[in-house]
Amino acid sequence: MPRTPSEIPIVRRELARMEDRLTFLYVERAVVNRKDNALTVLDSRGIAHVPATTLSVLMLGPGTKITNAAMALLGDAGCTVVWVGTGGVRYYAHGRPPAKSSRMAEAQARIVTNQRRRLQCAREMYGMRFPGEDVSRLTMAQLRGREGARVKRIYAAESERTGVNWNRRRYDPDDFDAGDPINRALTTANAALYGITHAVIVGLGFIPSLGVVHTGTDRAFVYDIADLYKAETAIPAAFECAGAPDGEIGGRVRRALRHKVTKLRVMKRMVRDLYALMKVEGAELVDVDLMLWNELEVIASGVNWGSEEDPVMH
Repeated sequence: MPRTPSEIPIVRRELARMEDRLTFLYVERAVVNRKDNALTVLDSRGIAHVPATTLSVLMLGPGTKITNAAMALLGDAGCTVVWVGTGGVRYYAHGRPPAKSSRMAEAQARIVTNQRRRLQCAREMYGMRFPGEDVSRLTMAQLRGREGARVKRIYAAESERTGVNWNRRRYDPDDFDAGDPINRALTTANAALYGITHAVIVGLGFIPSLGVVHTGTDRAFVYDIADLYKAETAIPAAFECAGAPDGEIGGRVRRALRHKVTKLRVMKRMVRDLYALMKVEGAELVDVDLMLWNELEVIASGVNWGSEEDPVMH
């Protein structure tokens, strides 16, 4: 006998909070399926079981097949699925996010569409990268210049620390193999960090395309937020792994990045920082009611608001 709506459990309330989840899982040349409430990943080495409810993002690389049952489990678990190119470098598409409320998107839009609020938010973002420095009166041009000088110092310091030769950043999105080992390692590390950041942003209900500092791309906000953590995660992970044999750089970089993101509790910080930057209070992932907007208040949807006297147009 079918259950009434009040008897059906709301699974979304029981999901792991975004900041408590694992970082990411990259899969290529494998088959992803489902067994009970776990994902199974089958490749030439055997089968691995992955708890879907504690996974933040699943990155599907070339040669991967995924079943309908696995996608249904990932959807129920609120795990973001991202289709990527070789080594996780090229981003192609992503699945539906777990967030169902528009509250975070509305808060983000209020900041991005107001010049004063947007500049203030940009200053706060740069302030997080320059601890102890006063950036409250700097223009965007001044902030960008200071950030550029800071990144150059970080590259030089990491080169000295690891002994990896560094010249300059070179990245051709259409020819990944054209770069030297350190540039390929940086590209791989950044791509994985972008995947994590994208999952957190859409998982909380923010809009990836509404950037504060970056603009003009569907992942502008992803680049904004990822930049807050590159100096302590992606850049050192890349320099530490750039000396590996060519065929092993990608895997080593992703494992090194995952270790740093976990050790430094980056996902917890990312959630906290997003709420602070967007000026919103934290919220659980719960089901919400669909409403209609009007000039004075929101009203219920699912109601025919036409009166009996309204003419019918033919």
